[in-house]
Amino acid sequence: MGNNTEVSEFILLGLSSAPELQLPLFIMFALIYLVTLAGNLGMMTLILLDSRLHTPMYFFLSNLSLVDFCSSSAVTPKVMAGLLMEDKVISYHACAAQMFFFAAFATIENYLLTLMAYDHYMAVCKPLHYSTIMTNTVCARLALGCYAIGLMNASVQIGDTFCLSFCVSNVVHHYFCDIPAVMTLTCSDKHIAELILVLVSTFNVIFAFLVISISYLFIFVTILKMHSGEDYRKALSTCASHLIAVSIFYGTFTIMYLQPSSSHSMDTDKFASLFYTVVIPMLNPVVYSLRNMEVQSACKKVAEKAKCSPGLVL
Repeated sequence: MGNNTEVSEFILLGLSSAPELQLPLFIMFALIYLVTLAGNLGMMTLILLDSRLHTPMYFFLSNLSLVDFCSSSAVTPKVMAGLLMEDKVISYHACAAQMFFFAAFATIENYLLTLMAYDHYMAVCKPLHYSTIMTNTVCARLALGCYAIGLMNASVQIGDTFCLSFCVSNVVHHYFCDIPAVMTLTCSDKHIAELILVLVSTFNVIFAFLVISISYLFIFVTILKMHSGEDYRKALSTCASHLIAVSIFYGTFTIMYLQPSSSHSMDTDKFASLFYTVVIPMLNPVVYSLRNMEVQSACKKVAEKAKCSPGLVL
């Protein structure tokens, strides 16, 4: 990297340069980050400690919570430091590291969402074979596959971006080192790099979209054939929650990455990226889990034990 650039650090402009907005924005990010940490770490702990939640569905949920926690932590602390202390400078290698981890966790979440759709398909459409197919070993291998793909994708994306030369400007019109924002600063020919970015992102999104769409096509056909009203409502509620989160996640990524750089608006991109860097990690525990009766029952169990034995949880 060092041989191809004269830039040793970048300056992140942040969400707004207005001084009167810095403190309110810091408070907003701090509150959201605390809720994100509490929600995701709490969900992971609850799933780990309650044996009733040791199922494939909650295994994938715990991994999703871990990824949301890591994804938010890769971006939000630096944003908060910039708002509170006006520390807008980030080193070249720190920028690359932030970009790498965020790209990795975003890709992992992409494929975890796909696995969750497949898990729903197996649970709704193949209930008699569910326990024999979705074994602990299979679930662990599928999850490890998501992490491996995420790390490989991030390596390709970061290598593709930082093989370019940055010798014109080091001012990033964003609040974190996002790939499109950094790529606009290059003084090299970036057409091939942009093409690789679009092709890789397109493959990840389209593959996930096809698997999710096909899974839900079979799920909806099965739901329509259900005679029990309770089973119908339970399956429909689970699907609705997942589809809402999927729509938000893929909608923002489509706006950000699957368009040419000429049509990018930095202000639009910054506010769109707030959804997948800040909002989605905070909402996922609510969307996926807190509406679930089993999770609510586990939370009540924890609260009752904490009340009966102060200082002791489970």
